[in-house]
Amino acid sequence: MSIREDFVKFINQGNLVQLAIAFVIGAAFAAVVEDLVADLITPLIGIFFHVNFASWTYTVNGSTFMQGVFVNALLSFIIVAVVVFFLIALPYQRWKDRKAAQAAATTRACPQCQSTIPIAATRCAFCTQPVPPVPPPAPAPAATPAKAS
Repeated sequence: MSIREDFVKFINQGNLVQLAIAFVIGAAFAAVVEDLVADLITPLIGIFFHVNFASWTYTVNGSTFMQGVFVNALLSFIIVAVVVFFLIALPYQRWKDRKAAQAAATTRACPQCQSTIPIAATRCAFCTQPVPPVPPPAPAPAATPAKAS
């Protein structure tokens, strides 16, 4: 293959295209949140605390420090982080936890030598000691309907 064909193959990989799309959507979302904070949230905060973040600056030796812009950026970051956590990270972690709980164990430890053996084994392959069978898991109790009183 030529370098050009390798490059085209690399660009057309699904994960690279998905990453580019996610980046563009993330940048657009961040811009929306920045405008939300600058145009709606900080003026609402200003109503209650009588402060205008946009004009919150001070000057030292001709250098202007705009801490109000920093506060707006900090609020934007916190909002983006909260949204990402509750809409992406938390549901994904709960999904992973459910999948892990559903996966049945396929191995266990030998009671004699603590080697990993198949769950259905009746004798350890490492120390050749007989191992007791593993009882099947108890079925989950059925939910009982609530009684109307």
